[in-house]
Amino acid sequence: MSLALEARQFLRSTHNGLLSTLSSKFSGYPFGSVAPFVLDHNCQPIILISTIAEHTKNIIANPKVSLLVFEAGDDLQANARLTLIGEAQMIDKSDADLRARYLRYLPQATSYFDMHDFNFYRINITQVRYIAGFGKMSWMDAREIIDTTSSELAAQESGIIEHMNVDHVESMLAYCQHYHGIAAQGAQMLGMDSDGFDVNATLKDQSTQIIRFNFDQPISDATSARMALVAMSKAARHAHE
Repeated sequence: MSLALEARQFLRSTHNGLLSTLSSKFSGYPFGSVAPFVLDHNCQPIILISTIAEHTKNIIANPKVSLLVFEAGDDLQANARLTLIGEAQMIDKSDADLRARYLRYLPQATSYFDMHDFNFYRINITQVRYIAGFGKMSWMDAREIIDTTSSELAAQESGIIEHMNVDHVESMLAYCQHYHGIAAQGAQMLGMDSDGFDVNATLKDQSTQIIRFNFDQPISDATSARMALVAMSKAARHAHE
């Protein structure tokens, strides 16, 4: 696996980061804030922020930002992390598909959409710094991370997810067990992209965990998604026969 693909898969597996903007109040100083995000189908982060927030004021004055994405753990410096450098751009909050995708991952943000001062911003990535571990790191151009192949899949995603969540919950439970060794009690698909999909699994203690599944080969539409999911179901079934 190339380091660029590893970086993109790592980015797809997480939804929280540290957003750094350039302070408009204290010129020349960076300003850090926590930033939950959801990726669009081009693999660029979408954040939902208020106009009265300090980071939004900073972005309006200067859109250049960075977003640090990292794994939790006892030794943060030993774990993978990814820094995205780019420019934040306000986009249409009324985009129904994007809103639905955002709220599947971050349902706690539902009330924010009713507030006029919250808006979507997309971070248009220009450069990436990925550290996979000791001695394994690189700068990358955004073109190595951005996904330009999934426009058709983006339009089909909601239908795929509805179908899976209504008719194929048992398959997703089997995926959790076979591919991650997790005996989930419930499963709901949250999102699908060209590289894989995310499932919100309900565990035995009734807590939930978002689990990432990567495809062996990229997909581009509902037909190729179905073929990949059927192959995964067969692998899971044969492993337990």
